[in-house]
Amino acid sequence: MNRYPLWKYALLVVALLVGLIYTLPNLFGEAPAVQVSSAKVTVKVDDAVRQRVEQAIKQVGVTPDFVHLEAGSVRARFHDTDAQIKAKDAIAKALNGNETSDPTFIVALNLVSRSPAWLTSLHAFPMYLGLDLRGGVHFLMQVDMKAALTKKAESMASDVRTMLRDKNIRHAGITREGNDVAINFRDEATRTQALNLLREQVPDFAWTATGAGTELRLNGSLTPQAEIAVQDAAIKQNITTLHNRVNELGVAEPVILQQGRDRVVVQLPGVQDTAKAKDIIGRTATLELRMVDDSAEAQAALAGTGPVPFGTERFTERDGAPIIVKRQVVLTGDNLNDAQPGFDENHQPSVNLKVDAKGARIMKDVSRESIGKRMAIILFEKGKGQVVTAPVIRGELGNSFSITGGNMSAQEASDSALLLRAGSLAAPMEIIEERTIGPSLGKDNIDKGIASVTWGFVAVAVFMCLYYMMFGVFSAVALGFNLLLLLAVLSMLQATLSLPGIAAIALVLGMAIDANVLINERVREELRAGMAPQQAIHAGYERAWATILDSNVTTLIAGLALLAFGSGPIKGFAVVHCLGIITSMISSVMFSRALVNLWYGRRKRLKSVSIGTVWKPDATPGTPDGDAPAAEAR
Repeated sequence: MNRYPLWKYALLVVALLVGLIYTLPNLFGEAPAVQVSSAKVTVKVDDAVRQRVEQAIKQVGVTPDFVHLEAGSVRARFHDTDAQIKAKDAIAKALNGNETSDPTFIVALNLVSRSPAWLTSLHAFPMYLGLDLRGGVHFLMQVDMKAALTKKAESMASDVRTMLRDKNIRHAGITREGNDVAINFRDEATRTQALNLLREQVPDFAWTATGAGTELRLNGSLTPQAEIAVQDAAIKQNITTLHNRVNELGVAEPVILQQGRDRVVVQLPGVQDTAKAKDIIGRTATLELRMVDDSAEAQAALAGTGPVPFGTERFTERDGAPIIVKRQVVLTGDNLNDAQPGFDENHQPSVNLKVDAKGARIMKDVSRESIGKRMAIILFEKGKGQVVTAPVIRGELGNSFSITGGNMSAQEASDSALLLRAGSLAAPMEIIEERTIGPSLGKDNIDKGIASVTWGFVAVAVFMCLYYMMFGVFSAVALGFNLLLLLAVLSMLQATLSLPGIAAIALVLGMAIDANVLINERVREELRAGMAPQQAIHAGYERAWATILDSNVTTLIAGLALLAFGSGPIKGFAVVHCLGIITSMISSVMFSRALVNLWYGRRKRLKSVSIGTVWKPDATPGTPDGDAPAAEAR
């Protein structure tokens, strides 16, 4: 009756071992490290960079714990800060030389986990610490959605002008009024023809006919769905751009997320230089398309036998190769509407570009005269330009065209599309809230949070052991298993732990023990009713399960609501809260019953259980004080 099959015990032992392994990294603390990341969006950190870092560290006689390439950056861990600083100087000199104003790589001091290599090989990593526990900078940024809608309206006015001209539909002028597009006509037939064309070709705008006589108009305004799509695209592009920029700060776990419809939260744990963070986040980048100079003079300049021709500039491509580009700008990033990775007709990776009507006219004229020549796409940051790609023009181009390369991989196509999309912000942003949290305050928060969870666990365990005796011990052990399992799951998910998360852990401890209280009280009730101890244990767990399930499901619904509609600290609290409910149901029911079955299940003639004093409601004759002999307080 009260025996578990062997496979259930094996399953719980495996869960216990997994919990121990994935919780352990959180106990080792952090060690000094050096992190190398790219300072330019056109430069990638790869295994070759990792090897250069290893060589630089070896030359100064420092032995690192490890040098790993992880998430687009190289991290080297050291025993002490002296070795860390010595290695940082050597790495910076090896990668950037004497260039300090415009470095190729950012070499930053950082902290990484002290977890041993065997844990890391099992992908057991500690939880990330949030801003309130580690210290750093917090920004709340407001995105100017009006500017994004205005830009869309300007682009559409240009596209409509080109569309009507191509269809030979005459109009009396196109103007932009706010975020609306107004087109004037002189006769009804022409307006009707234009209305049919625009409703078919421009579904994002709602077109209405107004006016009479010779003052006929078509007014176009963005549909509600199109407005939402424009705003979503703008904020997503801004978030992507911010992710690229904060890499320069050497932040290991930046938090950049959308808050509401038009706000972005930027949290940079470990960063204390607010001025530098604001400078990098608010930086502007521009995109330019120029023709490559392939003349004999340019080739001589590349070979080092002649000067750079007049009217040209020397740049470097992503692989470091030099290239001579004309100064005349063909197109800018303002004309680029979209860039997406894809495949061409030969199933080779490509980058598919879309430009506005003005850009389409320019591309058509330039490409017609430049077939077989190269066009360079240059990204400028802080006054420095670098060539993202320089494809050969194979034919006449329009508003949509593709970039392909003979040896371009799918990953390179995706990277190039990202660079072209995220070269600049889609809409201006303004910092409306700024907070700086010091590392000492973060450490104090950690100490107080750990103390609150520890003392809460001890208080609950002591109460359960005193009140429910041996069953209280089982409940306390199950509560410890629940805490271990919760920390392991959070570590496996690489969740970011913050103060609200610690509060949720403390709350989960109280909620988890509630299930064991229900079970223990149910067992007492069955003993009061005169049921044999083995039967009382079985009935107690079986009959308490429905109540436990109901209470946990209703609490989980509230947690899911917080997770769906909350943001920031509220969302962090909800994640820990929901995971804690799931782990508590496993620990309070399965694990505690396994302990009870292991302790009492093998006894065939069980006369009493240690669950505290069981009182009957009415005294029975011959039994003083009405206490039941079926259970004893031990």
